[in-house]
Amino acid sequence: MSSTATQPRYSLNRKVAVMGYPHVGKSSIVQRFTQNMFPDRYETTIEDQHTKHHTAFHRDFNLRVTDTAGQQEYTVFPRSCSLDVAGFLLVYAIDDRKSFDICSSIYEKIISVYGDPSIPIIIVGNKCDLGTQRVVQQEEGKELAKQCEAKFVEITARETNRVNEVFELLLREIEISRGNLRGPPQQQTKEQTSSDPNDPKNCVIS
Repeated sequence: MSSTATQPRYSLNRKVAVMGYPHVGKSSIVQRFTQNMFPDRYETTIEDQHTKHHTAFHRDFNLRVTDTAGQQEYTVFPRSCSLDVAGFLLVYAIDDRKSFDICSSIYEKIISVYGDPSIPIIIVGNKCDLGTQRVVQQEEGKELAKQCEAKFVEITARETNRVNEVFELLLREIEISRGNLRGPPQQQTKEQTSSDPNDPKNCVIS
């Protein structure tokens, strides 16, 4: 009688960073993903490192998530993001025009530091539950992502599933870029809408 030993699963180490203008909800997104919680009050972030074990695509990941301090001009690139970051979430708030306008500058900084325009980046429009306060339209976010050759999502950090989908999308892009997954990922747009402009279902992942 013979037996076949089960191969142990090993975890892939991946470092990702969340960048963007101040007050766009970067920490809320990170805490929702890593701790499944939504902070009830705003605290200025200096810089935080979070870890999470996450399973996706039949793979186990040890994720290190860098929650960067928001900068108004991004004249200095965060030192912690200058090495070994596999992918970025570039976050703006749909109710803050300045936070959207600065995304192009942050993107250019990332490309300048890494010298690789193909590094995985997801453009994230946060706070899509604040529909009546929207000043940045979805089409603008999609156009920015197209210019950056990045994926685009709109989410609210209040919804766990949405936030998880964003990180899994980033992980998928990372693994495709490394040849560990076949790509491209699904191209269709996932969009749910309701008659209430404040309904978080009025968010999009494309």
